[in-house]
Amino acid sequence: MKKTDIAMIILIASVSVLVSYFVARSFFGDVYSGTAKVKTIDKIDSSIVDPSPDIFNKDAINPAVQVQINGTGSGSSTTAPGTP
Repeated sequence: MKKTDIAMIILIASVSVLVSYFVARSFFGDVYSGTAKVKTIDKIDSSIVDPSPDIFNKDAINPAVQVQINGTGSGSSTTAPGTP
């Protein structure tokens, strides 16, 4: 290889690096150097607060209890539309 060939390879490589740098910068943009505000939580303490008696009372409906409804009582029976 001649010295001019090596110089041409170095020139092409440096130009391609510069072009790729500016193309990548146009795609991804600059690094964001601003600040951001985030919410912080209060410190967790070990005290236990009693639940509200309006929600957790002894007469409240318990959704964990399975309820079975069958047609043994009085009332009207309904059928799905299209069934005899």
